[in-house]
Amino acid sequence: MPKKSLPLISTTLFYALYYLISTLEFDVQILPQSVPYDYLLQLGIAYLVFALSKKPSVFLIIHGLMMGVLYIGNAVKISFFGGPIMPDDVYALRSLLLILEGWRFFAVAIPLAAIASLLLFNFRIRHWSGYLASMILMLLGITMLYKPAAFVVPLDNYFGNSVWDQRSNYVWRGATLYSLLETGRYFAAADVPPDADSVQEATESLLATVPPLEKVGTSKEFTPRNVHIVLLESFWDPNELKKAKFNQNPLSPEFRQLWKTAGNSHALTPVFGGFTANSEFEVLCGFPVSKDNVKFERQLLNDVPCLPHLLADKGYRTLVSHPNVPVFWNRVNSYKRIGFQTYWSIQDFELDDMNEEFLADSSLYRQVTAKISGSLEAKQPVLDYIVTYFGHWTYPLNESRPNQISTRSEVEEVKAYANTVYYKSRELMDFINDMRKRDPDGIIVVFGDHLPFLGENFGGYVDSNVLTTNKTDFTPAMFKFYVSTPMIIIDGKRGPLKIGSLPLYQVPKLVLDLLNYDEPSIMDYTAAIPGLQVRPLPGLHFNVSTNGSVDTCKEPPYSDGCQLSARWLENVNIISNDLFIGRQFARPKHPMDPVSPAITAQLAPTIN
Repeated sequence: MPKKSLPLISTTLFYALYYLISTLEFDVQILPQSVPYDYLLQLGIAYLVFALSKKPSVFLIIHGLMMGVLYIGNAVKISFFGGPIMPDDVYALRSLLLILEGWRFFAVAIPLAAIASLLLFNFRIRHWSGYLASMILMLLGITMLYKPAAFVVPLDNYFGNSVWDQRSNYVWRGATLYSLLETGRYFAAADVPPDADSVQEATESLLATVPPLEKVGTSKEFTPRNVHIVLLESFWDPNELKKAKFNQNPLSPEFRQLWKTAGNSHALTPVFGGFTANSEFEVLCGFPVSKDNVKFERQLLNDVPCLPHLLADKGYRTLVSHPNVPVFWNRVNSYKRIGFQTYWSIQDFELDDMNEEFLADSSLYRQVTAKISGSLEAKQPVLDYIVTYFGHWTYPLNESRPNQISTRSEVEEVKAYANTVYYKSRELMDFINDMRKRDPDGIIVVFGDHLPFLGENFGGYVDSNVLTTNKTDFTPAMFKFYVSTPMIIIDGKRGPLKIGSLPLYQVPKLVLDLLNYDEPSIMDYTAAIPGLQVRPLPGLHFNVSTNGSVDTCKEPPYSDGCQLSARWLENVNIISNDLFIGRQFARPKHPMDPVSPAITAQLAPTIN
């Protein structure tokens, strides 16, 4: 067999094998009409790699691993999260490897390490074909970096592009072209710090058209009260799955009663099934996340007056507790930049009640309460922010937490998740009851960070007809369902607030209002449009009106409501980029902020 035919043979065999696995195992099928050019493009890449390889046998291994990551990796991510691998997932890779345990860690790490090491080991340039291959790859890289629109625009014009439906983009184009196009788009559409004029226009538009939210506190002066915010990992109401036929309601009856008192309020989160840090960003900083990336990883470069910073300026002790490795999602740097004074991570807790690698919520609550009890007794106001870890997929339980819930659902995760929520909701209520006794005037905010993963291609949800397999077929109500989690906000002795469906980025402003905080803050920029709540998602947004109707805004031409919210979102994104990655022209002045006099002078007439 001639060596030159090896890339042709390997591409054909691997393409057929991985196509079958993707289709049969994960129900992700590249459209038949897209296969020819996807195959030919992959064949071209195979010849480039082959031209730079010393040994044909090693080339075969490299090629098989590369195509496996490209075709099977995308199929896995689509089946889990509804969308394929994006360039920003490279930045999330470290966090993924940190969270994986056992065989899952090695299943991800070994192929990546093998590809990198084998490429280095097998690299050579001894023939004109090697020089040509290296020149083509370098030209492609330079074009990606400096002129990505040169190939993104014409290919989009030919193939089309759905900003909000990446799964469809993937199956329309094939894995190879899709990956190249999205890499080019990543560089073409990278966020850049806005200039002062753009920021000025955006601030004037946002502050002029949106009236301030009505204060909900009773005192006219700032009233320091403790604030307890609990982010509940994957916390949701499994009883929404009507066809699962649970033997009993998984949620604690006490929680359900408290939630009913709060009007069964919901948080509208920015994510589904993962990327917890984006929910954190919104609930702490008051700005929406609208892209498919982790805000903490690359787009929080500045010290910003988020909720922890503002309360620290008012004499609060600002604390965050999360029993995970501290560097996960770049939390060490991010928490510091938004104003937390103390970060308790896994090494700061006694791991005395573990569900595999996840510390039980009951233990976490008990230990955090002990840590802050001195401040509570001394009447020093605290911002006590807790990120739970128990409840993470794969929903393991230890021997002290036997299964209590059975179900007719054939999706394995449904039963495991329902039993996890059984314990998670009860441990939460123990914490809430204890904290309301210890701190009756405190503000307590609890919410789920995202819906749980319940099987490939939304399997557990599809069984009960609350979602469809493909987001392309989601109704407006489904998009709202897709990001709605239970939320309870307790205003001290006044009890739970009925807040309806509230985007997470609206929570910091509400907390400040409950404290009668009346100074300018960055949350003023994202005050709700009268009569509408806007929930951005990657590539689209939807509006929830006061009567509960949902209007999904995907692509122009927009409805009148979508035109209004799209302009609002454009201005909000300008301010967000300015504050978090830019020069902070829009940053309000606060007594302890390290803001230059020049910026302060520019801001004063804008904010006041």
